[in-house]
Amino acid sequence: MSKQAVLKLDDQEYTFPTIEGVEHEKAVDFRTLRSASGYVSYDEGYGNTGSCQSEITFIDGEIGILRYRGIPIEQLAKNSDFIESSYMLLYGDLPTQAERDRFSGLIKDHAAVSPLMANALKGFPSDAPPMGILGSMLGAMSCYNQDIATNNRVTDLENFDAAAATAIAQTATSAALAYRVTRGLEGNQPDPSLSFQDNFLHMMFSEPGKPYVAIPEVSRALDLMLLLHADHEQNCSTSTVRMVASGGANLFASVSAGAAALWGPAHGGANMAVIKMLEEIKESGDDGSKFIDEAKSGKSGKRLMGFGHRVYKNFDPRAKIIGQACEELLAKLGIDDPCLDIARHLEQAALADDYFISRNLYPNVDFYSGIVLRALGIPADMFTVMFAIGRMPGWVANWREIAMNPKGKINRPRQVYQGPALRDYTPVAERG
Repeated sequence: MSKQAVLKLDDQEYTFPTIEGVEHEKAVDFRTLRSASGYVSYDEGYGNTGSCQSEITFIDGEIGILRYRGIPIEQLAKNSDFIESSYMLLYGDLPTQAERDRFSGLIKDHAAVSPLMANALKGFPSDAPPMGILGSMLGAMSCYNQDIATNNRVTDLENFDAAAATAIAQTATSAALAYRVTRGLEGNQPDPSLSFQDNFLHMMFSEPGKPYVAIPEVSRALDLMLLLHADHEQNCSTSTVRMVASGGANLFASVSAGAAALWGPAHGGANMAVIKMLEEIKESGDDGSKFIDEAKSGKSGKRLMGFGHRVYKNFDPRAKIIGQACEELLAKLGIDDPCLDIARHLEQAALADDYFISRNLYPNVDFYSGIVLRALGIPADMFTVMFAIGRMPGWVANWREIAMNPKGKINRPRQVYQGPALRDYTPVAERG
């Protein structure tokens, strides 16, 4: 029998059931609080509110655990890849070889966007932000795929396989098109003979008569970055996808809302902020030493971007994985980049300095992913777009979880009103 929680308000006691997850997370079920007492629970930012019961991803930030469908991220990073992990996020289990082949084939079959949709890209200004273009393209997918995006739960779920493959594949295609169009270049058609990550690099960088061929280290680094970003529990963008899906919206409408949430600099722009910080340090003529001293002083307003994490209190398990891959990639490419030298200096200083250690300011996944993307030749204005490509399987899996719940309710948070109390309308002639 589960424990009961007792809340005393106005000399009256109210009893509420508790919920315990499979990893012993505990929650008080306050769903009847308002109807029973007239009160609502107040939790700005939802930092202490369980908005759902999900089977997709588990995080324990206190000890640095991240698991997709129960499997540690370390095992997936070592043994799996983005496509296989995406299948597991969507459907619950690792695929058989036949299931993987079918899923990979679906993604390749749905990679090309409609010519009309591709032509629409040419109407964007040349200086349009790629993330704004991607969000528009995701929303437009509802218009160009009306047979699988109906806003009818029954038919949308019947067509889920095709819709999921379209969302994952065409996000990458749209991202590459956005990159090329904003630079005055013609887009490249998807190549079904290539892996997901190599096809993306081809669509980004191939030129007429000069196809881009990724070396294994580059291919692996990009695949790993996408895998590590594939889902991350109920973050801002994923919660947004679930919120929109709860109203019955189709998959493409829901993930376009997730992309809009991700575009915010406090969410998806962290790896861009890392590169901006490194470039500012370089322009000042510093190797990072002065910047570190100023950040420690607390008086300069300088902050180490890409260090620490709101969820992980001791270390980010993804950072350990991508940090090693980053070193291997840089060594293989032999890149001579002052910003990357500064990044290494900052990393070594933060890992050895008691000031940063005592405050849990360790390099997180955003610090290393920004460096990896820079090394791959992907410009900073595309970083959040890359985040969206990686996060798409998680968004789609969370949409499906909402859509498959026949008893699910539309999300409708409450508020505590703090505006003017009741007052009368004043005619304009009496307003002074």
